[in-house]
Amino acid sequence: MAEFEPQIIAFCCNWCTYAAADLAGTSRVHYPPNVKIVRVMCSGMVNPIYVLKAFESGADGVLVAGCNLVDCYYLDGPVKCDAMFAILKKLVHILGLEDERLRREMISASEGVVFARVVEEMVEGLKKLGPAPFKVKKGAVV
Repeated sequence: MAEFEPQIIAFCCNWCTYAAADLAGTSRVHYPPNVKIVRVMCSGMVNPIYVLKAFESGADGVLVAGCNLVDCYYLDGPVKCDAMFAILKKLVHILGLEDERLRREMISASEGVVFARVVEEMVEGLKKLGPAPFKVKKGAVV
């Protein structure tokens, strides 16, 4: 049987974390291909519904990543993101998902290596947890 490969959806701020992911790629910093990046203008603009929809659609983990407090293009994006993330953590717990399936990071544009490390850590943690309980098996009737 093949080893479980988790699927991660990463909501990345356009100004910092998306640029860090791009830097990792252009610098040839290797990180697992398990992550699908969704570019958002600001991590503070990520609607909790998007995160819940990612889990519903079969994601094993979700990363919400944006600017550091002093780097934010919109000034208060990280503060808004932290408030939204606190609510999301409670919802994820209510749904019965492990805390490790949802992660919040602040990664600046120059931290391509940090982005790669975060993805690697998340993949390894999710491999230990196994598939998300909301994953629908192929051929299953919903």
